[in-house]
Amino acid sequence: MARFLALAYGLVCYLLFFAVFLYAVGFVGGVLVPKGVDDGKTGGLATSLTVDLILLGIFAVQHSVMARPAFKAAWTRIVPAPIERSTYVLFSSLALALLYWLWRPLAAPVIWQAQSPGLADLLWGLFALGWLIVLISTFLISHFELFGLSQVFAFARSTRLPESEFRTPLFYRFVRHPIYLGFTLAFWATPKMTLGHLVFALSTTAYMLIAIQLEERDLVAVFGERYRRYRMSVSMIIPWVPGRGG
Repeated sequence: MARFLALAYGLVCYLLFFAVFLYAVGFVGGVLVPKGVDDGKTGGLATSLTVDLILLGIFAVQHSVMARPAFKAAWTRIVPAPIERSTYVLFSSLALALLYWLWRPLAAPVIWQAQSPGLADLLWGLFALGWLIVLISTFLISHFELFGLSQVFAFARSTRLPESEFRTPLFYRFVRHPIYLGFTLAFWATPKMTLGHLVFALSTTAYMLIAIQLEERDLVAVFGERYRRYRMSVSMIIPWVPGRGG
Protein backbone atom coordinates (compact mmCIF):
# COMPACT_ATOMS: atom_id res chain seq x y z
CA MET A 1 0.00 0.00 0.00
CA ALA A 2 2.82 2.40 0.90
CA ARG A 3 4.44 1.81 -2.48
CA PHE A 4 1.20 2.56 -4.33
CA LEU A 5 0.63 5.74 -2.30
CA ALA A 6 4.19 6.91 -2.96
CA LEU A 7 3.73 6.28 -6.69
CA ALA A 8 0.40 8.13 -6.75
CA TYR A 9 1.91 11.01 -4.78
CA GLY A 10 4.86 11.25 -7.17
CA LEU A 11 2.56 11.28 -10.20
CA VAL A 12 0.37 14.02 -8.73
CA CYS A 13 3.42 16.13 -7.88
CA TYR A 14 4.79 15.67 -11.40
CA LEU A 15 1.50 16.61 -13.07
CA LEU A 16 1.27 19.70 -10.88
CA PHE A 17 4.81 20.65 -11.86
CA PHE A 18 4.03 20.22 -15.55
CA ALA A 19 0.92 22.40 -15.27
CA VAL A 20 2.92 25.08 -13.45
CA PHE A 21 5.70 24.85 -16.04
CA LEU A 22 3.25 25.36 -18.90
CA TYR A 23 1.65 28.26 -17.05
CA ALA A 24 5.10 29.81 -16.64
CA VAL A 25 5.43 30.04 -20.42
CA GLY A 26 2.16 31.96 -20.64
CA PHE A 27 2.89 34.03 -17.53
CA VAL A 28 6.24 35.32 -18.80
CA GLY A 29 5.03 35.74 -22.36
CA GLY A 30 1.68 37.23 -21.38
CA VAL A 31 -0.22 34.81 -23.63
CA LEU A 32 -2.93 32.15 -23.22
CA VAL A 33 -3.21 32.47 -19.42
CA PRO A 34 -5.65 34.40 -17.20
CA LYS A 35 -2.83 36.40 -15.63
CA GLY A 36 0.59 37.23 -17.06
CA VAL A 37 3.50 39.24 -15.72
CA ASP A 38 1.83 42.51 -16.82
CA ASP A 39 -1.78 41.62 -15.99
CA GLY A 40 -3.83 42.56 -12.97
CA LYS A 41 -4.70 45.66 -11.01
CA THR A 42 -1.82 48.06 -10.53
CA GLY A 43 -1.15 49.69 -7.18
CA GLY A 44 1.54 51.84 -5.63
CA LEU A 45 4.95 51.21 -7.14
CA ALA A 46 6.74 50.68 -3.83
CA THR A 47 4.08 48.29 -2.47
CA SER A 48 3.81 46.30 -5.68
CA LEU A 49 7.58 46.04 -6.04
CA THR A 50 7.91 44.86 -2.44
CA VAL A 51 5.25 42.19 -2.90
CA ASP A 52 6.83 40.95 -6.12
CA LEU A 53 10.32 40.76 -4.61
CA ILE A 54 8.98 38.86 -1.59
CA LEU A 55 7.27 36.35 -3.89
CA LEU A 56 10.46 35.88 -5.89
CA GLY A 57 12.40 35.53 -2.64
CA ILE A 58 10.06 32.82 -1.35
CA PHE A 59 10.67 30.76 -4.46
CA ALA A 60 14.43 31.39 -4.45
CA VAL A 61 14.88 30.39 -0.81
CA GLN A 62 12.68 27.31 -1.10
CA HIS A 63 14.25 26.20 -4.36
CA SER A 64 17.83 26.53 -3.14
CA VAL A 65 17.57 25.51 0.51
CA MET A 66 15.58 22.34 -0.12
CA ALA A 67 18.07 21.27 -2.82
CA ARG A 68 21.10 21.32 -0.53
CA PRO A 69 22.48 17.95 0.66
CA ALA A 70 22.50 19.01 4.32
CA PHE A 71 18.81 19.91 4.16
CA LYS A 72 17.98 16.66 2.35
CA ALA A 73 19.77 14.64 5.03
CA ALA A 74 17.69 16.29 7.76
CA TRP A 75 14.48 16.36 5.69
CA THR A 76 14.53 12.62 4.97
CA ARG A 77 14.25 11.95 8.69
CA ILE A 78 10.71 13.30 8.32
CA VAL A 79 9.84 12.62 4.68
CA PRO A 80 10.54 9.12 3.30
CA ALA A 81 13.51 9.15 0.92
CA PRO A 82 11.57 7.80 -2.12
CA ILE A 83 9.26 10.84 -2.10
CA GLU A 84 11.83 13.46 -1.06
CA ARG A 85 12.33 14.70 -4.63
CA SER A 86 8.60 14.69 -5.35
CA THR A 87 8.03 16.76 -2.21
CA TYR A 88 10.69 19.22 -3.36
CA VAL A 89 8.93 19.46 -6.72
CA LEU A 90 5.60 19.98 -4.94
CA PHE A 91 6.93 22.84 -2.81
CA SER A 92 8.57 24.47 -5.84
CA SER A 93 5.32 24.23 -7.79
CA LEU A 94 3.32 25.74 -4.93
CA ALA A 95 5.82 28.59 -4.57
CA LEU A 96 5.48 29.37 -8.28
CA ALA A 97 1.69 29.12 -8.16
CA LEU A 98 1.71 31.59 -5.27
CA LEU A 99 3.87 33.94 -7.35
CA TYR A 100 1.48 33.74 -10.32
CA TRP A 101 -1.52 34.38 -8.07
CA LEU A 102 -0.21 37.32 -6.05
CA TRP A 103 2.14 38.94 -8.56
CA ARG A 104 1.45 42.63 -9.03
CA PRO A 105 2.11 44.41 -12.32
CA LEU A 106 4.12 47.62 -12.12
CA ALA A 107 2.53 50.70 -13.66
CA ALA A 108 5.33 52.46 -15.48
CA PRO A 109 6.41 53.36 -19.03
CA VAL A 110 7.52 50.55 -21.32
CA ILE A 111 11.29 49.99 -21.20
CA TRP A 112 11.47 48.83 -24.81
CA GLN A 113 9.12 47.66 -27.53
CA ALA A 114 9.92 46.11 -30.89
CA GLN A 115 8.73 48.45 -33.61
CA SER A 116 9.10 46.14 -36.60
CA PRO A 117 7.20 42.86 -37.05
CA GLY A 118 10.45 41.13 -38.05
CA LEU A 119 12.17 42.06 -34.80
CA ALA A 120 9.11 41.07 -32.77
CA ASP A 121 9.03 37.68 -34.52
CA LEU A 122 12.74 37.19 -33.82
CA LEU A 123 12.24 37.90 -30.12
CA TRP A 124 9.25 35.55 -29.94
CA GLY A 125 11.39 32.92 -31.63
CA LEU A 126 14.13 33.33 -29.02
CA PHE A 127 11.49 33.18 -26.29
CA ALA A 128 10.21 29.85 -27.64
CA LEU A 129 13.76 28.57 -28.17
CA GLY A 130 14.57 29.30 -24.54
CA TRP A 131 11.72 27.19 -23.22
CA LEU A 132 12.59 24.42 -25.67
CA ILE A 133 16.21 24.40 -24.45
CA VAL A 134 14.99 24.16 -20.85
CA LEU A 135 12.77 21.18 -21.59
CA ILE A 136 15.30 19.32 -23.75
CA SER A 137 18.05 19.89 -21.19
CA THR A 138 16.01 18.23 -18.45
CA PHE A 139 15.67 15.10 -20.58
CA LEU A 140 19.41 15.11 -21.32
CA ILE A 141 20.13 14.73 -17.59
CA SER A 142 17.24 12.38 -16.71
CA HIS A 143 14.01 14.38 -16.70
CA PHE A 144 12.04 11.85 -14.66
CA GLU A 145 14.65 11.58 -11.92
CA LEU A 146 14.95 15.36 -11.77
CA PHE A 147 11.24 15.62 -11.04
CA GLY A 148 10.89 12.64 -8.73
CA LEU A 149 9.18 10.04 -10.91
CA SER A 150 12.14 7.69 -11.21
CA GLN A 151 12.43 7.54 -7.43
CA VAL A 152 8.81 6.59 -6.79
CA PHE A 153 8.76 4.08 -9.65
CA ALA A 154 11.91 2.43 -8.31
CA PHE A 155 10.34 2.29 -4.86
CA ALA A 156 7.16 0.74 -6.30
CA ARG A 157 9.24 -1.94 -8.06
CA SER A 158 11.51 -2.50 -5.04
CA THR A 159 14.58 -1.56 -7.06
CA ARG A 160 17.32 0.99 -6.57
CA LEU A 161 18.28 3.85 -8.85
CA PRO A 162 21.77 3.61 -10.36
CA GLU A 163 24.47 5.81 -8.88
CA SER A 164 24.81 9.28 -10.39
CA GLU A 165 27.38 9.46 -13.14
CA PHE A 166 29.04 12.48 -14.66
CA ARG A 167 27.92 13.01 -18.27
CA THR A 168 27.96 15.96 -20.68
CA PRO A 169 25.39 15.19 -23.39
CA LEU A 170 24.68 17.61 -26.26
CA PHE A 171 24.13 21.12 -24.80
CA TYR A 172 26.28 20.26 -21.78
CA ARG A 173 29.33 20.06 -24.03
CA PHE A 174 29.03 23.78 -24.74
CA VAL A 175 27.62 25.24 -21.51
CA ARG A 176 27.57 23.87 -17.98
CA HIS A 177 24.04 25.10 -17.30
CA PRO A 178 21.89 24.96 -20.44
CA ILE A 179 18.71 24.98 -18.34
CA TYR A 180 19.65 28.41 -17.04
CA LEU A 181 20.64 29.49 -20.55
CA GLY A 182 17.15 28.56 -21.70
CA PHE A 183 15.50 30.45 -18.86
CA THR A 184 17.65 33.50 -19.58
CA LEU A 185 16.49 33.54 -23.20
CA ALA A 186 12.88 32.98 -22.20
CA PHE A 187 12.86 35.73 -19.58
CA TRP A 188 14.68 38.40 -21.58
CA ALA A 189 13.50 37.82 -25.15
CA THR A 190 10.28 39.81 -25.32
CA PRO A 191 8.98 42.29 -27.89
CA LYS A 192 7.66 44.44 -25.04
CA MET A 193 9.74 44.88 -21.91
CA THR A 194 7.74 46.51 -19.13
CA LEU A 195 9.08 47.51 -15.73
CA GLY A 196 7.38 44.51 -14.11
CA HIS A 197 8.86 42.13 -16.66
CA LEU A 198 12.27 43.75 -16.20
CA VAL A 199 12.08 43.27 -12.41
CA PHE A 200 11.15 39.63 -12.98
CA ALA A 201 13.98 39.08 -15.49
CA LEU A 202 16.62 40.85 -13.40
CA SER A 203 15.63 39.09 -10.18
CA THR A 204 15.50 35.63 -11.69
CA THR A 205 18.80 36.15 -13.50
CA ALA A 206 20.47 37.25 -10.25
CA TYR A 207 19.02 34.21 -8.52
CA MET A 208 20.31 31.86 -11.24
CA LEU A 209 23.83 33.26 -10.92
CA ILE A 210 23.73 32.61 -7.17
CA ALA A 211 22.13 29.18 -7.61
CA ILE A 212 24.90 28.14 -10.01
CA GLN A 213 27.52 28.74 -7.33
CA LEU A 214 25.62 26.60 -4.83
CA GLU A 215 24.95 23.83 -7.33
CA GLU A 216 28.53 23.70 -8.53
CA ARG A 217 29.81 23.46 -4.98
CA ASP A 218 27.62 20.37 -4.55
CA LEU A 219 28.76 18.95 -7.90
CA VAL A 220 32.41 19.34 -6.95
CA ALA A 221 31.67 17.53 -3.70
CA VAL A 222 30.17 14.61 -5.67
CA PHE A 223 32.42 14.41 -8.75
CA GLY A 224 35.59 16.07 -7.47
CA GLU A 225 38.42 16.83 -9.88
CA ARG A 226 36.44 15.68 -12.89
CA TYR A 227 33.90 18.45 -12.40
CA ARG A 228 36.64 21.00 -11.65
CA ARG A 229 38.22 20.24 -15.03
CA TYR A 230 34.82 20.50 -16.72
CA ARG A 231 34.21 23.84 -15.05
CA MET A 232 37.52 25.18 -16.32
CA SER A 233 36.98 24.07 -19.92
CA VAL A 234 33.26 24.73 -20.53
CA SER A 235 31.55 28.10 -20.14
CA MET A 236 28.87 28.65 -17.54
CA ILE A 237 25.92 29.97 -19.59
CA ILE A 238 27.15 31.81 -22.70
CA PRO A 239 28.51 29.19 -25.14
CA TRP A 240 31.22 31.27 -26.76
CA VAL A 241 32.81 32.62 -23.57
CA PRO A 242 35.36 30.16 -22.11
CA GLY A 243 34.71 29.26 -18.49
CA ARG A 244 37.75 29.96 -16.37
CA GLY A 245 36.58 29.04 -12.92
CA GLY A 246 33.43 31.18 -13.33
